[in-house]
Amino acid sequence: MNLGVGAYRTEEGKPVVLNAVRKAEQLLVNDVSRVKEYLPIVGLAEFNKLSAKLILGADSPAIQQNRVTTVQCLSGTGSLRVGGEFLAKHYHERTILIPQPTWGNHIKVFNLSGLNVKFYRYYDPETRGLNFQGLLEDFESAPSGSIVLLHACAHNPTGVDPTPDQWDQIKQLIRSKSLLPFFDSAYQGFASGSLDADAQPIRMFAADGGELLVAQSYAKNMGLYGERVGALTIVCKAADVASRVESQLKLVIRPMYSNPPIHGASIVATILRDRNLYDEWTVELKAMADRIISMRQQLFDAIQSRGTPGDWSHIIKQIGMFTFTGLNSQQVAFMTKEYHIYMTSDGRISMAGLSSRTVPHLADAIHAAVTGGV
Repeated sequence: MNLGVGAYRTEEGKPVVLNAVRKAEQLLVNDVSRVKEYLPIVGLAEFNKLSAKLILGADSPAIQQNRVTTVQCLSGTGSLRVGGEFLAKHYHERTILIPQPTWGNHIKVFNLSGLNVKFYRYYDPETRGLNFQGLLEDFESAPSGSIVLLHACAHNPTGVDPTPDQWDQIKQLIRSKSLLPFFDSAYQGFASGSLDADAQPIRMFAADGGELLVAQSYAKNMGLYGERVGALTIVCKAADVASRVESQLKLVIRPMYSNPPIHGASIVATILRDRNLYDEWTVELKAMADRIISMRQQLFDAIQSRGTPGDWSHIIKQIGMFTFTGLNSQQVAFMTKEYHIYMTSDGRISMAGLSSRTVPHLADAIHAAVTGGV
């Protein structure tokens, strides 16, 4: 069993291409007027406009006031890198605080962007939940103006997210300390099944007129992993600032990769502009999210039924693709050797790699690892 992969799988363990994506591609293939010319440096204009609307909301005041600039990037990683390099060149504070733990690539991306990476407390191994007090203390003691990386939803690798009330306190502290929020949104709609609910923390920040950055990826929520399609959106305080920011983003992108690829962005724009395709996509997206939520419940029930020692409720409290099991590296090694179950050494498992058929085997392995005194 491979539970390390960060990509969705069906109940049969197969990769999936969404019907909405297949239909959008067919429309693109059938359109003989389409050509393969270079896109502008900032990418496909319609894709950028629709991406900003998807993440900030159709009625976003920031969009209406033209305080937003969006550029198409190479999925979430490319969006983070472009944003990081822009901030290293033009923002007055080089320090970026990232959660402990976080997605492994965050550290490398921001270091290579020219930023100074520091950590803030996030996960509490004791409760297998959020160390909210530690997070607030670390934000409070951060240098004024520091950049703060926030996972918009479905925190990777822990699956632990703040509650709406906690998000509100985080926002107040970030604004009072003049910290700059940089959201990584890799799972919009994929966590709860609702595009709006998963974007709520970002919209809460965008509503107060302050600045923020968002890196968006369509890898998970549209299954466009290999198309490398994403966007960087920067919300500014005024329209004239937004236009200056865009011109500086072009200067970051041009020597990096000149301009982004056309195909993935065209698929996304086709789905987001067409009401029928959009509706079909949201149904398919919810089905993916629901399958993962159901795997959480099945695994929790299987562990409970075996009488495995400990509190395993974090499995159903956490959200998104990954579960931070709380298993240690020795237990992980035991499960690999004895049960042929593969996962990252920190005990993170991909719920998308599970199926009703394989849950009992995983529950047996966890039980053996925990009771065997490993």
